[in-house]
Amino acid sequence: MTTTVIIGGVAGGMSTATRLRRRDEDMEIIVLEASGYVSFANCGLPYHLSGTIEQRQSLLLQTPESLNSRFNLDVRVNTRATKIDRDAQTVTTEAGDTISYDFLVLSPGATPVRPPLPGIERALSLRTVEDLDAIKAAVDGAQSAAIIGGGFIGLEVAENLAHRGIATTIIEASPQIMGPLDPEMAAIVKKHLEDNGVTVLTDSAASEITEQSVTLNDGTTIDADVVITAIGVKPASTLASDAGLEVGERGGIVVDDAMRTSDPRIFAVGDATQKRDAVNDEPTLVPLAQTANRHGRLVADVITDRDTAARPVLGTAVVGLFGLAAASVGWNEKRARAAGRNVRTVYLHPSNHAGYYPGASQIHLKLVVDADTDAILGAQAIGEDGADKRIDVIATAMRARLTASDLADLELAYAPQFGSAKDPVNMAGFINDNIKHGERTVAFNEIARYVDEGWTLIDVRTPGEHANGTITGAINIELDSLRDHLDELADEKALVFCQVGQRGHTAASLLANRGIEVANVGGGYLTWKLAQEA
Repeated sequence: MTTTVIIGGVAGGMSTATRLRRRDEDMEIIVLEASGYVSFANCGLPYHLSGTIEQRQSLLLQTPESLNSRFNLDVRVNTRATKIDRDAQTVTTEAGDTISYDFLVLSPGATPVRPPLPGIERALSLRTVEDLDAIKAAVDGAQSAAIIGGGFIGLEVAENLAHRGIATTIIEASPQIMGPLDPEMAAIVKKHLEDNGVTVLTDSAASEITEQSVTLNDGTTIDADVVITAIGVKPASTLASDAGLEVGERGGIVVDDAMRTSDPRIFAVGDATQKRDAVNDEPTLVPLAQTANRHGRLVADVITDRDTAARPVLGTAVVGLFGLAAASVGWNEKRARAAGRNVRTVYLHPSNHAGYYPGASQIHLKLVVDADTDAILGAQAIGEDGADKRIDVIATAMRARLTASDLADLELAYAPQFGSAKDPVNMAGFINDNIKHGERTVAFNEIARYVDEGWTLIDVRTPGEHANGTITGAINIELDSLRDHLDELADEKALVFCQVGQRGHTAASLLANRGIEVANVGGGYLTWKLAQEA
C-alpha cells in the first residue's frame, strides 16, 4: 500500500488529502497537524471577534473524526513533525513517533512576523483558532487596542475590534497602509477607516510595548489594553531547510511546476512555498487561500499520475472594511516602475451600475499597463459594491493574456441594477485604447512639471464645481463654452481636466481637432485630490 504523509492541514494540506482520497481509495493518507484544528476557515477568524460570525463552531469545517468517516483519513492533531529523514523516507514527530512515507507533502503554512521590540511577548497574533481564542479572551472588557501593521489581516482585525466599541489604532511603519495598492488608492481606504472611528498612523514605527500602551519611535504613547501584531507572515520552511530541501532567498520552499521540491518524493504547497509571478515569471511569495487550495488539488493529481502543472500566480486579493471593498490583482504602479517598465496608467471613477437606477455608488479603478506591449500588469479597485467583480474580470483577462485594449471588447452582463452598457472594465479598455492611439494623458503627479513648462491648466467643469475646489493654478473654462475660447487658446498648450476624466477627454478631442496641442489629466480632479490626501 502506498502511504502519503501530509504535514499541515487547513487549505493546502486538506485539499491534498481529500483529493488524494477521491483519486485513490486504497492509499494510506496520514495528516499531521501541529495545532488542535486541522480544517478551519482562517480567513473568517477576524469576524468572530465582533460577533459578525456569531458561532465559533461555524469556523470549524471538519474534525479528525468527520474526515475519517467521510474520507478514511488518519488525521492527527496536536502532532508536530520535527524531522524529515529523506534517505529513510520517514517523518519524526515531537512525541518521538516515526512514520514512513512513499510521498510526503509539506503544508506547514506561514508564521507571523514578530518584531524584536521590548515587551513583544504581550502582543498577540491571529493565525490559528488558538490565536483567535487568545485574542477573544484579551479583548473582553478592553477599552483600547493597537494593531501593529496595516496589511489585510491588521485592517480586518481593526474593523472588528471597532465594531466591539474598542478604540483602535493602526500603527504602520510605511508611508501607507495596504502595500498592494498605490498610495493614492490606499488613501481612500485610510480615510474610510478614519471616518469609521479607527485611528490610522502611517510613517509610525512601534519602539516599545508596555503593560497598557505602545510607544512610537517619536515618543508618542498609544493606549492599548490589547496589542496585536499583523506585520505580515514568513514561510514556515525550517523543517524543509533542516532536511536539506532547497529554500529560496525569502524563505519559500522551492518547487517546480508540479509542486515537487528538490526531492522528487516530497511536494510542498501553500504559504510555505515559493511561486512564480505571472507578470515576470520570477519567484514570489503569495500567502493566499485560493492558491493553496488549487495547489493541494494539483499535488494530489500529480501523485496519482495525472499530468498537470501549476500556473504562475497573479496574487488576486480583496478586503472588506466597513462596507468598502478594496481589491487588487498583479502589480501596482510602484512595483512596475521599480522594475523599469514603461508604465501607462488608466484612472476612472464610474458608478457600479447605471446611474439612473437607485442605489448606484462610485468605484475607483486603476489599471497599470505596459506601454510598450499593452499588457495588463495589474489593477486596483475600491468601492462599496462591484469592485471585486471588476478585479475578477481583469484577473481573468490577465490569465488569458488579453491586452488592456482588449478589455473594451469584453461582453459583460448588463442590466441597470447590475452594471452599465459601458461597464467600468470596458471603459478602462476604451481609455487605454485612446491613449495607445495618441491621446495625450498626464498623470496627477506630472501636472506641476507641465505647468512649469508653460502649459495652461484648464478646469472644464462648471463654475460651481470649480469654486468648490480645483487643481492649483487652474483657470475655469466650462466645456460647453470651450468653443467660444478657441481663438485665445490657439497659441497655447492646453492641459485640461474635469472631475473624473470624461469631460476632459471631450475637451481634449475638441481642441486637438482645432489643431491646439492638448493633454488630459487622467482621472481628473478626483484622482489629483485623492493623491494630495495620500
